[in-house]
Amino acid sequence: MVGIVCVCVFYCSSLSVGTKTGYRLFSVTAVDKLDCIHEGVECPDVYIVERLFSSSLVVVVSLSMPRRMNVYHFKKGTEICNYSYSNNILSVRLNRQRLVVCLEESIYIHNIKDMKLLKTLLNTPTNPSGLCALSVNHNNSYLAYPGSSTIGEITVYDANNLSTVTLIQAHDSPLAALTFNASGTKLASASEKGTVIRVFSIPEGQRLFEFRRGMKRYVSISSLSFSADAQFLCASSNTETVHIFKLEQHSPSHEEESPTWSQYVGKMFTAASTYLPTQVSDMMHQDRAFATVRLNMFGLKNISALATIQKLPRLLVASSDGFFYIYNVDPQDGGECVLVQKHSEEQVEQREEEKPEDVSPQPANQSYAATVALPSTPPASTTLMGYSEDGGAQKGEVIPEHEFAEGPVCLDDENEFPPVGLACSLCRITRSQIHKNALKRDRKSTERSFLLI
Repeated sequence: MVGIVCVCVFYCSSLSVGTKTGYRLFSVTAVDKLDCIHEGVECPDVYIVERLFSSSLVVVVSLSMPRRMNVYHFKKGTEICNYSYSNNILSVRLNRQRLVVCLEESIYIHNIKDMKLLKTLLNTPTNPSGLCALSVNHNNSYLAYPGSSTIGEITVYDANNLSTVTLIQAHDSPLAALTFNASGTKLASASEKGTVIRVFSIPEGQRLFEFRRGMKRYVSISSLSFSADAQFLCASSNTETVHIFKLEQHSPSHEEESPTWSQYVGKMFTAASTYLPTQVSDMMHQDRAFATVRLNMFGLKNISALATIQKLPRLLVASSDGFFYIYNVDPQDGGECVLVQKHSEEQVEQREEEKPEDVSPQPANQSYAATVALPSTPPASTTLMGYSEDGGAQKGEVIPEHEFAEGPVCLDDENEFPPVGLACSLCRITRSQIHKNALKRDRKSTERSFLLI
């Protein structure tokens, strides 16, 4: 089995995996099939791999060069561009308008059309995990990141207009997870305690829902993800349980028309809660999980997402040990979800070995403008054109308009549609590992990319 370095995002029912030998992109269109659509070997020990929806654009960061971001057109086998930063890259987020790079104490916002640097947010609160979320709806490219390193404050930033929208006092403890819904109108958050998950309206920042994941303290939430219609929210952690919450407002008028014993008890507790301490009162008003999944693992990091596969609602779970699970979800009654399929890296590798090898030659590395006008016979030169010091493309190297259609980026895929899940990576690495690898990296190869400071 190929060593798993990170398991990344569910985009358009697809899965991205960083490995010790490179990265792999999978398509999840059927329950019983997990197809490897691309395997990149440009650089080893990939700990960040982000694909732009179902397009051919993929962003990769390797342990061997943790300060350098490489952007590839994987179908053409070419490098679009690369950027180096003043510190280690902790996370990357992207939509059709913006590409966001998060360092420990700064955030860089690029125009994805020409990779020009639009804004640098310096001296942001210390963010050792690179926690941030970017709305996939490019019409309102909201960016959320921690506004404090000591409490759970969220800064919501408009990445289109480059201005702060609002500050949300979400939790008492530092933040652990953030995610937007598909339209960018809701934001879910969890703190390092991991017991309470809250949902806020965007851009107003008003609290809409509050869910209790459990009573255990210090549970590490590894992912939050909305369903495509924002009716459900799933949360996974380092425990064996994945929780699915239902976002529904209870109708008082309906309860009065057909009161039940449970509703009477609920009203009694609501009335009593006004006389109780705030912490106890808040707990009584928090909704519990609508559906759950019991995983056959404990302590392993995993990410989850809700998707529709073969016209049925499914819960997708990927773990850092290389396994991928698909569960059925009952949208009406909830309850315990049923496992319908389990995939592993070994199974995929065996299927790949049975396929005939593709011996077609790979074109040489070039800039993006050269890539889109690639001749039938690749040029002999392998020189990377690079980018100018203002952060944008060199003169004459701007990405042509015909590559973008209605959105800023559309690379050969007519079926591009928004993602169904959250961008998150499960890295089996520590900051010391990144630092050790940074000391060993080849400095000569980094001279060809501009250092952002």
